[in-house]
Amino acid sequence: MCEEKKTVLCGANAYEKKYYFNQQFQAIPDSVKEELHIICVLFTEEVGGIFTIAFEEDGSVIMETNAADDDIGYDEISSGLLVSEIRRNRRELFEALSLYYSVFIQERARGQEF
Repeated sequence: MCEEKKTVLCGANAYEKKYYFNQQFQAIPDSVKEELHIICVLFTEEVGGIFTIAFEEDGSVIMETNAADDDIGYDEISSGLLVSEIRRNRRELFEALSLYYSVFIQERARGQEF
């Protein structure tokens, strides 16, 4: 089975109370970084678990959430609904991020192949 490679942009962990931002994307405007930070932290505050925003190999933006097996406070249904709400409310942000990835990351990688 061939698993697609993904690149994590950012994420938050409710267990460790930590936020992560991939420095490969440091050129993203600060206002966008702040918005991503807020999205990730609020998600884990509301639902718990671990939440990440990543790029698929084709540049599409994905959101993933999971929890520890013993986390009885984590609600998979609520997490799925919140992911859908974020995707709907932040559609333009994710489209812009996908474009950024395609133009600046994928093109740079293609240029290094030659």
